[in-house]
This record gives sequence, C-alpha cells and structure tokens, in this order.
Amino acid sequence: LAPHAGTCYQQAKQVLHAAVPDRLQGRERETGILRQFLQEHVLGKRPGSLYVSGAPGTGKTACLSRVLLDCKDKLAGSKTVVLNCMALGSPQSVFPALAQQLGLPVAAGRERVRSLEKHLTARGPMVLLVLDELDQLESKGQDVLYTLFEWPQLPSSRLVLVGLANALDLTDRSLARLRAHPAGSPQLLHFPPYTKEQLTRILQERLGQVAGDPVMDSAALQFCARKVSAVSGDARKALDVCRRAVEVVELEVRGQTLLKPLPGGES
Repeated sequence: LAPHAGTCYQQAKQVLHAAVPDRLQGRERETGILRQFLQEHVLGKRPGSLYVSGAPGTGKTACLSRVLLDCKDKLAGSKTVVLNCMALGSPQSVFPALAQQLGLPVAAGRERVRSLEKHLTARGPMVLLVLDELDQLESKGQDVLYTLFEWPQLPSSRLVLVGLANALDLTDRSLARLRAHPAGSPQLLHFPPYTKEQLTRILQERLGQVAGDPVMDSAALQFCARKVSAVSGDARKALDVCRRAVEVVELEVRGQTLLKPLPGGES
C-alpha cells in the first residue's frame, strides 16, 4: 500500500464496498443466461421458473440486480416483486408478503394461497417474482416451495419465478416431485466460486476508479485473490480484506502525519 493523501483512502474504501458495479467481471455467461431467461419468459409472456445456486459472494444477487436495472424499461409492462426470504418470519410468511406487494387483501389459511393462485392465473401483465435466500423457505413437507414452483405450471399462469439460494442441490433434495411434471423442473443456473484471476480483475477494476497512483500494490492484490479463491472464491470477502488493509494504512499514515512537523515550520 502506498502512503497517499487522505482522500484516496476514502475513495478506495468506497469502491471496495460490495455495491452492484456497472459491469460484473467474470460473470458474462451468467448475465447472458439471466437476460435470455427474462427475455423469453417475461417479455415472451411464457410462465416458467429459474433456480439460481451458488455459494455466498459468487455474484448471484449482484448479477440479477444488474440485469433487472439494465432491463428496467423493457420490464416496465410487467410487475416485478423482489422478496428476501431471510426477512420473513417463517416459510409461510412468503404468501402474505407477496399478496401485499401485489396489492391484494391478505387472506388467512388456505384462502391466502387460493386468492394468490386466482390472481396469478387471471388476465393481466406478467408477474416476475424474485425470491432471494430461497433456502429459508424449506419446511417440513416442502409445501411452500412446491406451491411456489407449481404456480408457473398452472393453466393460464402469468408468473415467472426466479429463486436464488446457496445450496446447489435444493431442487434435487426438496423439489424432486416437480420432475414428474413434463415442464415442471425449473431451469438451473449455477454460479461457481470466483477464480484467482477473476478476483484479481474485480479488485483491479474497483481500485482503478481511484485517481492517482495505485493505492494497492499489484502483488498484494494477487496475494489476496489467491488466498480468497483457495478458501471460498467469495468476492465480498476479497473486497473486505482489501478494504481493511486500506483502513490499517490510513490509520498509520494519519498517525505519522500528526507526529511529523510540516516543512517550512508551518503549523
């Protein structure tokens, strides 16, 4: 790390936050598949489901968020609902949460699933339902997951479902019954862990946004990328490690600046 003026550290820490960048490094294939899926199903008015799997920090949510932002105008004619299942109290809570987002009166018991089904098979624009942290909806008989993944199969359904989860085998483990339907199985998209090269490119691209000389040495970036790819391939972890390194140096530089008298006897 190079001892720079204070502002470059602030900038470096900002670009190393796990925000959604304009372009996701190393995820061109996955972005293309997501775009294609939305094109075929939401814009093509064909109900269907997509199951996106991958370990934390492999870019699932960032990629989908990027695609949804890029396709915002095209998707304006349909209704998009994004729910994070981690924020729900129980698997069953997904139904009232969805009803609320669709502007339906929240019914109780079996009636709430029935009223949602009725709404999603009535005439109207396509509904894109994105469920992040889908693993949270696993329940004893998997009835919640089955209900959701069976909705796009209903006659005259207008639901397109995208579920994101960490587990690669959730569909095999929990949704085996769906395979009995000819078109019942969701399309699968897996996000593999980031490689050392991909992580290096991600870090270089982020830090390249900071004006002036490089804040971090290229060897240090590669060392960080190598270590993180060996353990998890989690991009958030790599960003985090670099951000902490910048903080440490920033504190050291600040300490030195306070102790050193300035040239020319200035106060």
